[in-house]
Amino acid sequence: MSDNKEILNDILNDAAENDAEGLENALETADRLDEIEDNNFRQVYEEVSNEYPEEAEMPQGYYQQQYNSPQRDMRYANQAPPPRRKKKKKKKKKQISRLPGVLILVTLIFGISTILSIVIISYGKDMLGIGKNEDTHVIVIPEGATTIEVAQMLFEDEIIKSAKAFELFASLGDEKAYVVGEHFVRPNMPYEAILDELTKVPTEEMGETVEITFREGITLIDAANLLEMNHICDAEDFIFYFNSGGFGIDFEERLPSDSSVKFQKMEGYLFPDTYLFYENSKPEEVCQKIYYNFDTKMNGEFSTSKKTYSTRYERMEELDLTLDELITIASIVQMEAANTKDMKDVAAVFRNRLDNPDIFPKLQSDPTSNYSNETIRPNIEYYNQTIIDAYDTYKSAGLPPGAISNPGIDAIDAVLTNKKTKNFYFIANIRTNETFFSETLEEHEAKQAEIEQYYIDNPVEEEE
Repeated sequence: MSDNKEILNDILNDAAENDAEGLENALETADRLDEIEDNNFRQVYEEVSNEYPEEAEMPQGYYQQQYNSPQRDMRYANQAPPPRRKKKKKKKKKQISRLPGVLILVTLIFGISTILSIVIISYGKDMLGIGKNEDTHVIVIPEGATTIEVAQMLFEDEIIKSAKAFELFASLGDEKAYVVGEHFVRPNMPYEAILDELTKVPTEEMGETVEITFREGITLIDAANLLEMNHICDAEDFIFYFNSGGFGIDFEERLPSDSSVKFQKMEGYLFPDTYLFYENSKPEEVCQKIYYNFDTKMNGEFSTSKKTYSTRYERMEELDLTLDELITIASIVQMEAANTKDMKDVAAVFRNRLDNPDIFPKLQSDPTSNYSNETIRPNIEYYNQTIIDAYDTYKSAGLPPGAISNPGIDAIDAVLTNKKTKNFYFIANIRTNETFFSETLEEHEAKQAEIEQYYIDNPVEEEE
């Protein structure tokens, strides 16, 4: 190795002491010096100076002194040449791109903004009642109801989409007390209109209230005529809406899907009770009030001698009865029993017959024949003998397609009691209101003869 390289190697070593990157560059330069002649020292030094201006800077004339010094040869004469250093590749610093992070951030912001926009628009439409159905719902406000309770009722009845949003809206205005009783609201009403309806005190402008009592066993047609006679609503409109249903009341989900053989689809579900209506009410509002009352009664507690049920539906399901079967049997019991105390025994007779169709294929109930001939025949829109005969249990087997009257709670409970007897027959003395039950046909015919003799012995006095 030349002397020039030795001198420059020292320079390069000094230059690289405090700089790792400079060390690598110095080593590369030292390797190149193998190819340089001694007399090219100045040229080499200038080359190094250009590459490492700070590290290779020396006083002017230094290289001449070093090169011409008589001690130069002695300085390096006894030294072994430094080991050749392997050339190392210069490591390039990796530059991390920020573009993916920026794209993720932009996407996240856009996604959050989109979701927030959808939520705000959705709640805004709900608050204004935009794009929602027009079905009328009845809401019954209890005594002392709070906004939280009312909001939950509206939410559960699918009138509003968010109970919390309604609570917030209600808190923005003046606090008003909710009016106890029934209120009719629609999902397409703005929150403000709903609040107004629920807090509005009835006035004379809303019309006079009329008290209507539907007796046990009344037919749907007679009930409709009673409403029209008292200026509540039109009879035909009432029957149309009552049979159409679709008010979102729970019991509607239990009704059969096929009602093609029924005379009146909802006969039996007009619960006999005393109601308060406004004159000139909307027929659908009248129907909802009656529907709600029926469902309330069916959701009431029921007890037998052995067990208490939280609802009548629970007991009905235990007896493996559908709602339509329960109401149809109860409607027959309502019309057959001479009094309330006999209803359980009358119900037992019909259950015994239904459970033994091979022996008693037909129920043979007189009220079903009466309904067929006196209610269906004169009122059916298009004459259909199949429907007329289907309701007559002297002509058709099993239960009729639907109820023949609207039974009261006593008749319904009589069926649910499911009293166990061995009776298959009964006959009533309509003058004494007594009912006689028999296990065999012979016993039944004997009782029938006794009653007929009673009528002969005790004729009805004709009015003058």
